Amino acid sequence: MLDFSKLKEIIETNERFIITSHVNPDADAIGSELALHMLLKKLGKTSYIINHSATPYNLEFLDKENAVQKYDPAKHDKLIEESDVVFFLDINQLYRVVSLKEVLGKFDKIKVCIDHHQDPDEFADYYFTDISATSTGEIIYEFIKETKIVELDLDIANSIYAAIMTDTGSFRYERTTSKTHLIIADLLNYGVNPNYIYDRIHDQSKMSKLKLLGEALNTITLNSSKDICYMTITQQALKRSGALESDVDGFVSFCMSIENVKIGMLFFELKNGIKISFRSKGKIPVNKLAKEFSGGGHTNAAGTRLFDVQLDDYIDKVVTAAKKYL
Repeated sequence: MLDFSKLKEIIETNERFIITSHVNPDADAIGSELALHMLLKKLGKTSYIINHSATPYNLEFLDKENAVQKYDPAKHDKLIEESDVVFFLDINQLYRVVSLKEVLGKFDKIKVCIDHHQDPDEFADYYFTDISATSTGEIIYEFIKETKIVELDLDIANSIYAAIMTDTGSFRYERTTSKTHLIIADLLNYGVNPNYIYDRIHDQSKMSKLKLLGEALNTITLNSSKDICYMTITQQALKRSGALESDVDGFVSFCMSIENVKIGMLFFELKNGIKISFRSKGKIPVNKLAKEFSGGGHTNAAGTRLFDVQLDDYIDKVVTAAKKYL
């Protein structure tokens, strides 16, 4: 159990806050940011959410007041410099804020990391990390409940529910426990509608995303022993479908749906490098595999971004490295 007394003190004794998260934020990142932002506003604090990436369209419904802003140096650098505290949510490596790295790296006041990933880099002053938590949203929930710093309401509960629901794979991943369901039961008491949130996140995709998925599925490849599966997405495929980079989120799970597959990977070609998503079953530590390629994450879900490299130069290299974890 985390000791939240220092976190409560930081919030209560400061006035201006910046909240940020990783590139291409998922529902845990956006949900956690919004929950913390609404908490701070309830306390009369000044709070800004500033991300490198725009909010994915399927998560915009959580942000009723358009609080999440895409980083613009001319608009935001001064706001950051004048703030008292920067919160890094659902992120444990500074490079993952991408364009914000320079201004946040120079920030010389209080930096706080709230996260559930393993092996954080040293970039913050205070860490509230629980690798047993299903999500960063769960840590925010625990903070509110333990400290009673504010009362939960429907909007905060919706954001936390979205965070937990998505990071547990709709409550089917190994970290889903009786505690998880007790938290969800409590959130439902505030009026959360599970069907509505699931529908908005998963069942309101644009046609372009489905076209991109079709292209990705056509590239699915098994290794000779049929226990490693991977798919690739190129920039050309992205252009042909008209999809966005954020649409790729979750595609790697299709690799894991094939019989006997223990490790799944998605190789995504960026404009200036590649992104690799890793998934595994059981105790296979794909976070260690990701670390070999400058990445990280959880035992069964990890990733990395490599810049100024070519997609074709890494596929065989990564697949070969993956074999030793089986």
